[in-house]
Amino acid sequence: MTIKTSTGLRNYVMASGSLKAALDGYVLNIYAGTEPATADAALGAATLLTTVSVGGTGTGVTFASAAADGVLQKNASEAWSGTIVAGGESLPAVFYRLQAPDDTGLASTMARRVQGGVGPSRDLKISSTTLVVGNEQPIDSYYLSWPYMPGV
Repeated sequence: MTIKTSTGLRNYVMASGSLKAALDGYVLNIYAGTEPATADAALGAATLLTTVSVGGTGTGVTFASAAADGVLQKNASEAWSGTIVAGGESLPAVFYRLQAPDDTGLASTMARRVQGGVGPSRDLKISSTTLVVGNEQPIDSYYLSWPYMPGV
């Protein structure tokens, strides 16, 4: 699986500000269902399993104050977690979106989003895709790397 970035995020980083500035204060939502083809696409019938924030409080997450070797990591001083509101064998975690807290999930080329797969060997590594309602889902490690993009 490949991390997908929205048009709005790419445009923001290219002309307006840093990746950190674009994503600080966002939440990481984990979903069951079919992953949208792009981060611009609507969520469709996907089911929200949990919203990950700082300590599960609803406060948006932040990233480290500096990147190293093209990698921006989660702020090490923050514990990212969320209470699971839906899940079980019939609703496995499939994908996530790092998005603004007020993002409605509708199709948008303006919203700044990062989207990727969820699982033991996917973009967002969690030990099991079977989440138990009422449990906390911690995210101990999260980072974004910037690829080398040659001119044409």
